Amino acid sequence: MAYWLCVFLFFNFSVEFRLCILTEMLLCRWLDSSRSLMEQGIQENDRLLLRFKYHCFFDLNPKYDAVRITQLYEQARWAILLEEIDCTEEEMLMFASLQYHICKLTLSTEPLTNSNEPEIDEVEAALSNLESTLEGRNDKLYSASFNCLFISLLYRPKRLTLKPYKEYWFVFRDTTISYYKNKESANKEPIEQLHLRGCEVIPDVNVTEKKFGLKLLMPAADGMNEVYIRCDNETQYAKWKAACILASKGKTMAYSSYRTEVKNIQSFLQMKSLAPPPGQAAPDVESMEMKAECFVSPRYARKYKTKQLTTRILEALHNISQLSLMEAKMRFIQAWQSLPEFGIKYYIVRFRGSKKDELLGISYNRLIRIDMSTGLLVTTWRFSNIKQWNVNWEIKQVTIEFDQSVSIAFSCQSCDCKVVHEYIGGYIFLSTRSKDQNETLDEELFHKLTGGQD
Repeated sequence: MAYWLCVFLFFNFSVEFRLCILTEMLLCRWLDSSRSLMEQGIQENDRLLLRFKYHCFFDLNPKYDAVRITQLYEQARWAILLEEIDCTEEEMLMFASLQYHICKLTLSTEPLTNSNEPEIDEVEAALSNLESTLEGRNDKLYSASFNCLFISLLYRPKRLTLKPYKEYWFVFRDTTISYYKNKESANKEPIEQLHLRGCEVIPDVNVTEKKFGLKLLMPAADGMNEVYIRCDNETQYAKWKAACILASKGKTMAYSSYRTEVKNIQSFLQMKSLAPPPGQAAPDVESMEMKAECFVSPRYARKYKTKQLTTRILEALHNISQLSLMEAKMRFIQAWQSLPEFGIKYYIVRFRGSKKDELLGISYNRLIRIDMSTGLLVTTWRFSNIKQWNVNWEIKQVTIEFDQSVSIAFSCQSCDCKVVHEYIGGYIFLSTRSKDQNETLDEELFHKLTGGQD
């Protein structure tokens, strides 16, 4: 009952955000991974909901991971349909068209059959990767040609602001962005330099409205600062986003994967474009044998009539109609991962020294403190900066120590502190794993990081 009463505290949040938070609170009853099912009261013939708890997925290969990809697709699909994660109308229609395409392919092919998937030659793939890496080392000219672009930037302060975007001359060099008043002053001292290593890159895009923006969460002593960048077009956006993603990992535009990253971003933008190509005939709504309402959340099903919804889904289908079954599922998962709220679990906590409840968001690489009265982000702490954490099981309080003598403590109000403890330990465990597929899972370390007072 207390969970439902908490919704009245979210008076300044959007309806969608409130629903996301409530859903997370109702689904927070994860079983304890350090105890057996019987110890937790699970009896024979009881039903359990199986989900991927940690949103940190290692390399998904359609050749080997068909079952895992299908499981992830189903979890992503229901997260969209049940509005466990918020998305725009444009994104909802993109997800709907992908679902419809996947349903058609599933009905026309054998389950879990990859006969239509291109065979992956491991030797050829390794040689191609080596060739790209060697080429990347000498790619100085390509990197230099992308050093300067004229775009817009806006710092977002701690409080809500209506301050407009301002245009500056930007120089993106290595993993640093420097910006100047204009092109002529680029040889002087910059207004400021932004060091992107360790930053978070969050898209802010609406293809239909020609809105191409990036939100950068920059590491700071007291958490993270927000910087907004607005690009003029799709091409500029793809280049800047790819460069920012690589820079956040400590890599430059000369790295071999830069061009691939740009192409992937452009392909994703094309998939989000709902407008049919010029000259294309209007879709035949009678050709859709399935109910269009099955592919969108109830909110959008109520917004449109069946014929309108069918038309919009079929119009969006032209961008993905050539995808194979596994490719379509992978695109769906990737689109799910690109949503700003992806992987964030919300819990109500009370920080030490505070007299009011606040929201704690837990992502795969950071903790987010959110003001419940305004919905604004207060502070962000990265897992990579954690020195140690511990739980006082008697008073149910979690204490975390970060670099630079930063320390926080909070008690959980909407879940057991064991849930938060498992998330922190689980994500730190995953961050220690290498990409070597032959690496043996260190179960002892996992249980050490996620275990309870026992």
